[in-house]
Amino acid sequence: MQRTKWTERNFCFDFPEGWIYNILERLRGTHPRICDLVKGYSNASLSEYMAGWSVKEHIGHLTDVEELHAGRIDDLLMRLDKLRSADMTNEKTNEANHNGNDIEYHLLMFEKSRNHFIKKLKNIDDATHVYKALHPRLQVMMRPVDVAYFTAEHDDHHLASIQLILDNIYD
Repeated sequence: MQRTKWTERNFCFDFPEGWIYNILERLRGTHPRICDLVKGYSNASLSEYMAGWSVKEHIGHLTDVEELHAGRIDDLLMRLDKLRSADMTNEKTNEANHNGNDIEYHLLMFEKSRNHFIKKLKNIDDATHVYKALHPRLQVMMRPVDVAYFTAEHDDHHLASIQLILDNIYD
């Protein structure tokens, strides 16, 4: 079966705002899941390319886009009508030389940026929890719970990519 590309995904944001607590647990779980995936692999093996990016580049990308996720929460807090756009060329990731850094650096940087995002989500007031703004690519209205869910789904997409790389290199 061919894998669905991230940009071909459709999303249904129909769960209640109170679901944010469940999604926060998914977001908290991404860092430990990454740590578990890469445990025991050398820095060299985590730098091997497979289908576009290496494992380190996928992890670096997750860190790179945390600023976007947190910024979208800021957009909602400021009551903007439209959420900020992602750089669909992934310029930041492609130019970052993530393979030049040790895996421990990547794990630490992701943990730090994810904790910032989680703290921002935990501190949202009730009025903001129901506020909606347009996601520019998807053309759907999103609340904070939807941004959090979208982020968790993006995490899972890249964790699956990492697992596929490791399966193809070591099976």
